[in-house]
Amino acid sequence: MSSLPTQSGISITTQELGKRFNREWIFRNLTFNFTSGNTYAITGPNGSGKSTLLQVLWGQVPATSGIVRYTQTNAEVSVEQIHQHISIATPYMDLIDEFTLLEQLQFHFKLKKSRGNMSIESMLDRMNLVHAKDKYISNFSSGMRQRLKLALAFFTESDIVFLDEPGTNLDSQAFAWYLKELNALPNTTLTFIASNQPAEYPENSVVLNVANYKK
Repeated sequence: MSSLPTQSGISITTQELGKRFNREWIFRNLTFNFTSGNTYAITGPNGSGKSTLLQVLWGQVPATSGIVRYTQTNAEVSVEQIHQHISIATPYMDLIDEFTLLEQLQFHFKLKKSRGNMSIESMLDRMNLVHAKDKYISNFSSGMRQRLKLALAFFTESDIVFLDEPGTNLDSQAFAWYLKELNALPNTTLTFIASNQPAEYPENSVVLNVANYKK
């Protein structure tokens, strides 16, 4: 990651964390300290619970057992407030098909602060999608949709970035763009990347295999 200055990041600590659907444990007994400034690769077979773990960590899905704690500069951040500190890109995240690209960006950044007060024009330029600013999202290719989802996550001011299968539908040029923007995140960012593709996360990532937390 880059050495751009930013405020102190947020760390996540779990204690005996577990999630169960009906009688099946997706994961359990996960005790871990996810520290700011690091990237964590969440791996495991398809259907092993990578996405579920991310959803529990960002507070969308309640845990069945255990604790998730968010800490910033030795002060605890409540789960009700953590949404203000995170950005997310997932294959199942919805975009507004009735919006143009420009309208989608304007709408999103009325609700969220842009990283480094980046302008919409700068975002379009960095996405290499200036030519598509007036194109409706409904007419976007799957690759363009994915690039937009990633851009919303990268360009939002956040302490924690969650990326679920970020390389989905990206061609080689778009994938190179993804890696460039990933590397440009501030060096205090806590980054989670759920993926079984080593090319999608940095070599120095801490790897956590969900399959190791089934019992």
